[in-house]
Amino acid sequence: MADAPLDAAGHRARLRQRLFDGGERALLDHELVEYLLALAIPRRDTKAQAKALLNQFGGIGRLLDTPHEALRREGLSDGVIAALKIAQATARRLLETRIEDRPILSSWDALGDYLTATMAHLAIEQVRVLFLNAKNLLLANEALWTGSVDEAAVHVREVIARAIALGATAIIIVHNHPSGDPSPSQQDIRLTRDLIDAGRHMRVAVHDHVIVGSQGRTSMKALGLI
Repeated sequence: MADAPLDAAGHRARLRQRLFDGGERALLDHELVEYLLALAIPRRDTKAQAKALLNQFGGIGRLLDTPHEALRREGLSDGVIAALKIAQATARRLLETRIEDRPILSSWDALGDYLTATMAHLAIEQVRVLFLNAKNLLLANEALWTGSVDEAAVHVREVIARAIALGATAIIIVHNHPSGDPSPSQQDIRLTRDLIDAGRHMRVAVHDHVIVGSQGRTSMKALGLI
């Protein structure tokens, strides 16, 4: 890669000032990635590489969510990968602080933002369960399985057993649709209803089943399916 033109430092200074003046929305996605790359590759022009990475991985969300092993296979250096992963970890940590030590049901928008950032751009389907206490405070946020939700009976036993072990009185199921469409499938609905039935006997309430995707998120409770 050729050395940066002489005004590269000035260009980055202008990006930085736009960020300071206008906040996170002041920079385009490729400009955010460009600045991250510049931290790992000083004195180089990183704009073209930033645009190429976004095009290759399908956007900033999918780029940041790509495992470091896959990024390394694409030829990215450890310094560049670390810059991307630091940005991802920082964003998630910030969103986590908005739901910690607060009743989940009264922090619904913050929860939705966190779930979208964490799961919407995953390339494979993942099912997480939020375990809540009697005050609806978060006890645990765990990824219990990856892949299809077809084997509902197995998953129901796993979720309820874990809720009992944690002393949870309520749960929220969350999973992503890699297709991007957050509409619930018949398997999603069946699993949710099986969980409600099993939880009723063990005094574990199912507050909601949330599905996230790159096109948005849906709540089965809001849709009247719970």
